[in-house]
Amino acid sequence: MTNAILVLLVEDEPMLLINAQDVLEDGGFEVIDATNGADALRILDSDIERIVGLVTDVRLGAGASGWDVARHARELKPSLPVVYMTAESGEDWAAQGVPKSVLVQKPYAPAQLLTAISTLLNEAGGSF
Repeated sequence: MTNAILVLLVEDEPMLLINAQDVLEDGGFEVIDATNGADALRILDSDIERIVGLVTDVRLGAGASGWDVARHARELKPSLPVVYMTAESGEDWAAQGVPKSVLVQKPYAPAQLLTAISTLLNEAGGSF
C-alpha cells in the first residue's frame, strides 16, 4: 500500500490488536502496531514523518500509558489526530487526553473506530 495513510496502533491485548488492525486495514489504512508504550514511543521517534494518525489503548501495562504515548506524539507532531480506546478510563479523558482527540469506549463497533480516525483526519485537512 504505497499511498495508504499510515496509522500507529497501540494495543497490549493481542486479540484486540488484531481486531483493531483488521478494522483499520479494511478501512483503507496502513497500520504499524506496537504492543506497549515503550515500542510506541520508539516508533514515533523513528517514523513520525510518515505517521498521520495514532490509535491507542489507554492502559498498556507497565511503563508508558496511552496518555503518555499521545502526549509524546503531539510533542513531535502537534496536529497529529489521536483516538483513544478504553474500557475503563473514559472518565480520565478530559484531564489526561490531548486536545482535539476522540475517545472510543470498548467494546466498540468497527464503524465507530473508523469514523473516529477518519473524522479527525478530515478535520486536520492534510496538516498532518
